[in-house]
Amino acid sequence: MRYASIDVGLKRIGVAISLRDKITTPQKAILRKNRNQAAKDVDRFLDEWEIDILVAGIPKSGGSSEEMQRRIKHFVSLLNFSGEIYFQDEYSSSIEAKEMMQGITKQKRDGKIDSMAAKIILDRFLTFYSV
Repeated sequence: MRYASIDVGLKRIGVAISLRDKITTPQKAILRKNRNQAAKDVDRFLDEWEIDILVAGIPKSGGSSEEMQRRIKHFVSLLNFSGEIYFQDEYSSSIEAKEMMQGITKQKRDGKIDSMAAKIILDRFLTFYSV
């Protein structure tokens, strides 16, 4: 099975993949101009890697979590993905990604942190489901 995860943000969508053996790799983030363009780019990414299962990061706690859950679920509904879709709690994945990338990346707007957050989300999913 081939897995991918997305960390949906308002400006970028972090992406990561796992093609075998629970080894996850962050990929180049997708820049988001509008949700339709971003959905097409995510679809293209999923097709290119022949992904079977998509894991979308979603906030399960916090003040604005309900609104973000709604936005993320709406975005995922725009995808033409025919595989299975799961939602994984993204709690503190961006903070953890920033800490991991500290000193490695200078630009915070290049999407590397977003994709590292997607990697963390996918790692959590694969660990939790013992795939």
